[in-house]
Amino acid sequence: MRAESRGARAPKGGTMFCHQCQETMRNQGCNAAKGVCGKTQEVSDLQDLLLYTCKGIGYWATKAGEKGLFDEETAFFVDRMLFATITNANFSASEFTAWTLEALKRRDAIKAAYLKAGGKPDASLPAAALWSANDAEGIKAATAKGSGGWLAVQDEDRRSLESLVLYGLKGMAAYIEHAYMIGKSSKELFVFMFRALAMLADEAADKAKLLDLVLETGKQGVAAMALLDGANSGTYGKPRITQVKTGTRGRPGILISGHDLRDLEDLLEQTKGSGVDVYTHGEMLPAHYYPYFEKYDNLYGNYGGAWWTQGKDIETFHGPVLFTSNCLVPPKEEQKARIFTTGVVGFDGCAHIGDRPEGGRKDFSAIIALAKKCQPPEQIEDVTITGGFAHDQVMALADKVVAAVKSGAIKRFVVMAGCDARQPARAYYTDVAKALPEGTVILTAGCAKYRYNKLALGDIGGIPRVLDAGQCNDSYSLALIALALKDAFGLDDVNKLPLSFDIAWYEQKAVLVLLALLSLGFKNIRLGPTLPGFLSPGVAKTLVEAFGIKGIETVDKDVAAMMAGK
Repeated sequence: MRAESRGARAPKGGTMFCHQCQETMRNQGCNAAKGVCGKTQEVSDLQDLLLYTCKGIGYWATKAGEKGLFDEETAFFVDRMLFATITNANFSASEFTAWTLEALKRRDAIKAAYLKAGGKPDASLPAAALWSANDAEGIKAATAKGSGGWLAVQDEDRRSLESLVLYGLKGMAAYIEHAYMIGKSSKELFVFMFRALAMLADEAADKAKLLDLVLETGKQGVAAMALLDGANSGTYGKPRITQVKTGTRGRPGILISGHDLRDLEDLLEQTKGSGVDVYTHGEMLPAHYYPYFEKYDNLYGNYGGAWWTQGKDIETFHGPVLFTSNCLVPPKEEQKARIFTTGVVGFDGCAHIGDRPEGGRKDFSAIIALAKKCQPPEQIEDVTITGGFAHDQVMALADKVVAAVKSGAIKRFVVMAGCDARQPARAYYTDVAKALPEGTVILTAGCAKYRYNKLALGDIGGIPRVLDAGQCNDSYSLALIALALKDAFGLDDVNKLPLSFDIAWYEQKAVLVLLALLSLGFKNIRLGPTLPGFLSPGVAKTLVEAFGIKGIETVDKDVAAMMAGK
């Protein structure tokens, strides 16, 4: 198969070794002064050290839990640190240095609370629970040793299993963070996060138990996606079928990118009546599907494409751009004055908007003031995007969908969810969408949809051939739709549905989505454009044998195989 995994082999030289995204060098790992994403070796090493420290927090927090102790503030801190290290979120060495020092203080505070409660540490403590530093120089010395990096894990199967867990936790952290911002949290998920990190801190952890932890991460991932789904729909209403404009209307604008709906709400409230329009970009597109945002006539439309097109989209937009989550590409020097970050996003040289005060809103006045001084955005297209097919909306159409399947009008559903990225090989997904026979319906979520959501693919008896459920976390909706269809057809196995998976992945939220789908019983998932470089041959073999995971081949071969149910 064309997308065969090359294994999680650590190349020699340097301390940087990062293999968390799909674009990693040679599909093995970035090991240079700068990674493909633009992250420097310094930042990569600092991220490794921060995560290492969080594993130490996980160890002591799990021990403290045995004494009935739980610190939600620290749990959310760890969640944010996992989120901050996701691909394309934060590139600031100074922030990671400060966060690591804070993590050490929090780790030692939990340790002290545990000992005060009468707890006794294990005879052999993991190094992540013990190491220390008092200042930036101490942090620098630890990174020079490669502390916490993947190069320290020599067994490639162990490294592969630990990677699956850690990257799954990063994806989970993103969903938990967004839910937390609108007042929804889960102690159970935080406790699992601590426990998983504690096991990752154990350098002698049994590999069979690590594999069990991989599968449990998928199960907990379903719970995290359900948490966010309930938080979003409970706050902003259930997504409904929506027509989204892509043009402009000649007024100054602010472009908002990322996933955080609470940030969008704050921005819309503060731009009401200002003469400044707000446009969504990338993964913020599905915000238009929530009825809550209908009341804002200053939310005009969607501008540009997926996250990786932002360089040219920023050029033609002219106004300021707000990045709310993992989606930032290192900007050109001349663009930095128009780029604002918030939450865990950070890039040196770009203005950062601080956290909202309790019960209040983030202060976006500086962005609004700059927007008023900028030219209106150039119109780069004028089409309409249809979306809003989350699980509640599709279930409202269930009778129509079932009838279309029974009549033969719909022959197959193809889930083409996941991530987009800049590689030319990703044209595969556009070509697959064009090549699928007219009797197929594409179910999508995530920015992968930008490869085909503006194609004129038509409909089947009024059912659009592309049903967009929303952001990458809304892959949960696609799973619920499939499970509901299984029940509607009276099947005992979801894999007996006329359903195929052809998923594109890029970063760690897609890893969690994959693990979540496996935990729900879905099999025979195609994953591309490459299988993850962090999958060792041994672990890849296990996933293939247990779940039928496969790579992509050619468009013609894959379309033929999917239509044949293979």
